[in-house]
Amino acid sequence: MEIYPDMKNKRTHTCGDLRPAHLGHTVTLMGWVDRRRDHGSLIFLDLRDRYGITQVRIDPDSPGYEAAKQLRGEYVIAVTGVVEPRPEGMVNARLATGAVEVAAVEIELLNVARTPPFMISGESIANEDLRLKYRYLDLRRPEMQRSMLIRHQSYQIVRSYFAGKGFVEIETPILMRSTPEGARDYLVPSRVWKGRFYALPQSPQQYKQLLMVAGYDRYFQIVRCFRDEDLRADRQPEFTQIDVEMSFVDEEDIFAMVEELMAELFRSTLGIELPMPIQRIPYDEALARYGSDKPDLRFGLEIREISALVADAEFKVFRETIAAGGVVAGLCAPGCGGYSRKQIDELTEWVKSMGGAGLVAIKLKEGDWESSLSKFFSEGQRHSIMQAMGATGDDLLLLVADEREKALLLLGDLRLKIAAQEKLIPENLFKLAWVVDFPLFEYSPDDQRYVARHHPFTSPKPGDEELMLSDPARARARAYDLVLNGMEVAGGSIRIHRSDLQSRMFEALGIGAVEAQEKFGFLLEAFAYGAPPHGGIAFGFDRLVMILAGRQSIREVIAFPKTASAMSLMDGSPSAVNPAQLQELGLLLERQASEAGPEPGK
Repeated sequence: MEIYPDMKNKRTHTCGDLRPAHLGHTVTLMGWVDRRRDHGSLIFLDLRDRYGITQVRIDPDSPGYEAAKQLRGEYVIAVTGVVEPRPEGMVNARLATGAVEVAAVEIELLNVARTPPFMISGESIANEDLRLKYRYLDLRRPEMQRSMLIRHQSYQIVRSYFAGKGFVEIETPILMRSTPEGARDYLVPSRVWKGRFYALPQSPQQYKQLLMVAGYDRYFQIVRCFRDEDLRADRQPEFTQIDVEMSFVDEEDIFAMVEELMAELFRSTLGIELPMPIQRIPYDEALARYGSDKPDLRFGLEIREISALVADAEFKVFRETIAAGGVVAGLCAPGCGGYSRKQIDELTEWVKSMGGAGLVAIKLKEGDWESSLSKFFSEGQRHSIMQAMGATGDDLLLLVADEREKALLLLGDLRLKIAAQEKLIPENLFKLAWVVDFPLFEYSPDDQRYVARHHPFTSPKPGDEELMLSDPARARARAYDLVLNGMEVAGGSIRIHRSDLQSRMFEALGIGAVEAQEKFGFLLEAFAYGAPPHGGIAFGFDRLVMILAGRQSIREVIAFPKTASAMSLMDGSPSAVNPAQLQELGLLLERQASEAGPEPGK
């Protein structure tokens, strides 16, 4: 079959355009052969591009008939023909173009294709490594194209929204000074300044605060960020952030701005009206009810603490835990009273694998306990516990006794496990919440000191300034996270803008004047020239698009992602470099590249 070096005809329509209104029109479509079907003397092609699929019919007397016999999947072709109605009873309601077909007059072969290593159309059963190695083929799949188009649409909505609100989009540097806080930096050696390094930004945090000092009171940016950290389904070494900062505002201004944006995103991408305003949950309440600072509110299964009811019980484990300052808390798994011993043992082992001491499981039957533990509790105690846990006849009580925060976090993980196991999480439901009143500090056992939970420029809540030095564990932050379906999709804070309060923060963190100047000198100097009150928020854009697209991993909404080991299987990065390049940069490796193992994808 001849391959035309140039297209003889111009494309007139995409493969998703044609409707009954085009009947009788002569059109030229271009795309990939999705599949070919020989029906005796007739040949049918499904022609695909990113806009959709159109059925092409090639009759025996068509000039393109012989050419059509040689076509294979993923061949690139141009088809010129007449739009005709499909025969009665042959309309395909699943396709937007399903009421019509193109009767081919001419077929041009624009390029041939090898047989792909996995199916392009239909549900892909290829493993992820194979899909990532041939990502340019994976991106042809309609499912992936839908995700990319939702990402594109979300970009446009964000830019239009903030521009309409008077925000200025300003780019910040990709090469910057290494930051002393947060995850590990990706370092970039300087050829000009040998022995010195730039860092790729983990966030534009310091730059956006400088822009507030510079008087740009409404800034936003859709920005690439980089963190050298262990990866998982919702992490990548390079990721995209919607970065927002505002001057002369408080939390309410930021909440209002973000809620309006979220409503617009869901309305425009999914046609869903989100209920507003978004509920707010204090951090302590989120931990107590859901065992998490990013609670999934799509289902109940809330944690209940019963320490007061069992403090004097004969059951030694409960009594001694509470006496030592711990708690007894648990979940009521609805309708799970019929769990087998094996199922309960598996849950117990899982809790232990998560660092817990164990799990107390109590099956309920006919309004009372079906458990050997019954002998340690009076009938009144048993019924009080059931009432406090919201339990009924055939439920299962799952109780943990431990130090308070540890017990609640364990139960938070167990809550998610039970919900997934019992299919308690409804599909196509979106639940948002603001989590507020976070601790300003958290204790680091490794450093044996308090560190900033957010970053050292986060402002304390009004009235908590004195606690920063006297009782840092009780100091609260003017920080907030936006949580969607159990995932943090945005987080931010009101910043410190007064030098006296910033000095107190550094003192609480054990950062002396010399160290503060060394790490943050340029920012502190800028603040001395009149920093306005300001605050902001940053969205995890990849994670947000993942939820909008209904995917389970951010790798499914990033065009060219890395694997969980930070490799690109498609282009083989990271790769060894020429020794001459290292010499030019003044670098010497401790071991030869050949000792470092094979390149990715090899």
